[in-house]
Amino acid sequence: MNGIDGIFEDHPSERATGQPRIIALANQKGGVGKTTTAINLGTALAAIGERVLIVDLDPQGNASTGLGIDRRNRNCSTYDVLIGEAKLREAIVPTAVPRLHIAASTMDLSGLELELGTARDRAFRLRDAIADLNTDAPEGADYTYVLVDCPPSLNLITVNAMAASHAILVPLQCEFFALEGLSQLLQTVEQVRSTLNPTLSIHGIVLTMFDSRNNLSNQVVADVREFMGDKVYDTMIPRNVRISEAPSYGKPVLVYDLKCVGSDAYLRLATEVIQRERALRMH
Repeated sequence: MNGIDGIFEDHPSERATGQPRIIALANQKGGVGKTTTAINLGTALAAIGERVLIVDLDPQGNASTGLGIDRRNRNCSTYDVLIGEAKLREAIVPTAVPRLHIAASTMDLSGLELELGTARDRAFRLRDAIADLNTDAPEGADYTYVLVDCPPSLNLITVNAMAASHAILVPLQCEFFALEGLSQLLQTVEQVRSTLNPTLSIHGIVLTMFDSRNNLSNQVVADVREFMGDKVYDTMIPRNVRISEAPSYGKPVLVYDLKCVGSDAYLRLATEVIQRERALRMH
């Protein structure tokens, strides 16, 4: 594993066993780094001792491909789970990263809305699937974190993710229309909170594709921090060629090149996520 084994030594997780923390990565804009963040945050959390499941809910299946899961090996997918034909455990496959598993997706997901139609529990399919995830886990194989990679739209799939999650993590690209999209997303979170999931919160906003030489990037950072305050993580994910290259090798950037600035940023983000979790548990 490219000399990375050392960072995946057996660190005990800080979280007690029981129900995992469920965090959805959501933004209705495409190309903001959602999937990249899901893959690399999941890898970084696994590196510091967490047992992580990524649930790929994007019909494009990029999180699955980016973790080296061949499309031909996706016999049971998150689509099968959401239409009620399989348990979540049946859709889970290991990745090359110790302690990191994924429930892969297929293009079938794009027809989910039609398939579920007016089913009364249609918004809670994912919540119910995750509910028994750890109850039927073998000893020591339960998950401490579930990261849900949402599609780039505010549709039934994203609503399922929000209804199932404790918190939302929002990747936000440092570009001109960033704040415009953010307010639309926050409205959706508010709607879900008032109708489906009263405990849903914003875990944090991570600024992605940051380029310090670019005045616009710096302006977006200043605007988002002013607008969202301490909801914005300190860690920013830089524009980095290695981050862009890694998925084509079916690897997280931490496995592809542990020493690059992108890997360093995701390890820092994972530490920050854990710190916020610790603070939440103390309240």
